[in-house]
Amino acid sequence: MTRRAMPVAIGLTMVTAAFVPASAEQHHHWSYSGEGGPSHWAELDTKNAACGEGKSQSPVNIRIQDVRRTQLPKLMFNYRTTSLHIIDNGHSVQINVEPGSVLKVGDMSYQLLQLHFHHPSEELINGKRSEMVAHLVHRGTEGKLAVVAVLLRAGQPNSTVEALWNHLPKQKEREAYFKDVLINPAGLLPMDRSYFTYTGSLTTPPCSEGVRWLVLRSPSTLSKHEIAVFSKLYPNDARPVQKLNGRQVLGTK
Repeated sequence: MTRRAMPVAIGLTMVTAAFVPASAEQHHHWSYSGEGGPSHWAELDTKNAACGEGKSQSPVNIRIQDVRRTQLPKLMFNYRTTSLHIIDNGHSVQINVEPGSVLKVGDMSYQLLQLHFHHPSEELINGKRSEMVAHLVHRGTEGKLAVVAVLLRAGQPNSTVEALWNHLPKQKEREAYFKDVLINPAGLLPMDRSYFTYTGSLTTPPCSEGVRWLVLRSPSTLSKHEIAVFSKLYPNDARPVQKLNGRQVLGTK
């Protein structure tokens, strides 16, 4: 995420999911392997305590047979087309979104802050990962975060992703702005908006909890080439799966 700070020190470098913008003070040399890897995140900074001690951490393995089907509110996406703000923050490729794109879930409204990608997907469905996932990070009026996870698999190319990859920054941790390149995040969404939901955390330091996760059941597709472009930059930027610790995953009927 970029230096366009998303308030919630989110690792979301990620509210990351979620991700919050990876600001310099949040880096602390964390990574996805070695001495800065996930098993050491809590040791890198006292602010990262939840990474080791939290009981509602993300991502999780969603076991279809354990999901409780219920009448959940529809996800109403009202995203707008804006100029492209893109950054390679050292952990992922992140797109910072101009104000105006809104997600409504029942009587709750969330403003889209940014979106970023993971390879492979952080979420597991019945123990299996998708080739990639896009995390769309939102903030509600009371400051609570909601992250929509769009699983991505190999298939038809995605014109939105192609436009992003055609404008990848040449320098890390510096946002590139393309006024004339127009992007609408809705281009990442599948037609089917049914979903799973549970309460979790950011998937990057500081691993803050209380994040509302909305995992779309149906994947969107990217071409093998589009997946390869990202995987060359980030062969593995996925946090290992976390224990549910008694949490219930709900799903639309």
